[in-house]
Amino acid sequence: MKSKSNLFENVQETLSNRLKPWERTMQFWVRAVNVYTSYKFCQIRVKYVKGKEKQERMWEDQHEIAADRIYSLCYDLGGFFLKAAQIIGKPDLAPNAWVKKLVTLCDDAPATPFEAVQFVIEKELERKPNEIFERFERIPIGSASVAQVHRARIKGATSDVAVKVQHPGVQDIMMTDIRNLKTFAAYLQKTDIRFDLVSVVQEMEKQVDYEFDFLREAKSMEKIGEFLKTINKGKPSVIVPRPIWGMITRKVLVMEFIEGTSIMRLGDEMSKRGISPHGKMAMTVKST
Repeated sequence: MKSKSNLFENVQETLSNRLKPWERTMQFWVRAVNVYTSYKFCQIRVKYVKGKEKQERMWEDQHEIAADRIYSLCYDLGGFFLKAAQIIGKPDLAPNAWVKKLVTLCDDAPATPFEAVQFVIEKELERKPNEIFERFERIPIGSASVAQVHRARIKGATSDVAVKVQHPGVQDIMMTDIRNLKTFAAYLQKTDIRFDLVSVVQEMEKQVDYEFDFLREAKSMEKIGEFLKTINKGKPSVIVPRPIWGMITRKVLVMEFIEGTSIMRLGDEMSKRGISPHGKMAMTVKST
């Protein structure tokens, strides 16, 4: 029977090397070039089609095809590509077909196996999960590029908490991904896009680096929570979960559980509450 450490090492190797660095690089370039060339071919075909409506329809079809391919790339490889997908998958940055497809990666990224999650918690908090929690849901309520979140209840508590656990080895694979994306961005910047894409990737790299330190995140949550209370005279309209100190490390973050609406169901929820999709509140949500 495998020991816990061996199990963790095997899971970590599987996740952090979902492909070895050179394999990830090859897979990225094969898929990225596939998307790029499909757009170049579409660009050529459109020139021989008369009528603006037909041309627009061709581009819409191309965006749909590309969206599926980009989604597969991001989902299969994970790592930094998931984060990139979450950032570019916005109405002001990408075609609608991309946005509709990539937005699903916000909280539905590939999850770490529960056995590895248990080991990370035990290693970080120096106690077994069943010694800390009365109940711990095996299936995560959400999984993103850096971590996944499980609903649980601390022993003796009367309310639930959210337990955020970092994917094993994810920081290492992201460095490989960033190098590949920087190179691709530099190429696009020189050949097709008159925009400083490299600086955008570099800024994304800085932001991602912050996300690996959950201690820093917990401190930021407290500061933002206090700030909102102050400017709203003790009754903030935006609630920030309260971190549970003593159960927070760089890779595990236990916080107050607050019921909310998934971004995937945000449109339906706004309609139920009579909020106009073109109103000030809706536009504020879309820009975040």
